[in-house]
Amino acid sequence: MGSTMDKVKGAANQAAGKAKEGVGRAIGNEQMQVEGVAQQVKGKVQQKVGEAKDAVKETANKIADKANENL
Repeated sequence: MGSTMDKVKGAANQAAGKAKEGVGRAIGNEQMQVEGVAQQVKGKVQQKVGEAKDAVKETANKIADKANENL
């Protein structure tokens, strides 16, 4: 999965998790609240994975550019 997809899915999981947590709180369902928080954490991790992929790609491109300059 590409970095953009990771970021998009991460944002979607964060939003869905926040909604689930809110509904759980509103109806007094502790399990739903916990699931919502867990989904938010999953979303944050997905976004960080996407950011890490971007950083790796950027670094690899810089290294490749430097290598090409030395040829």
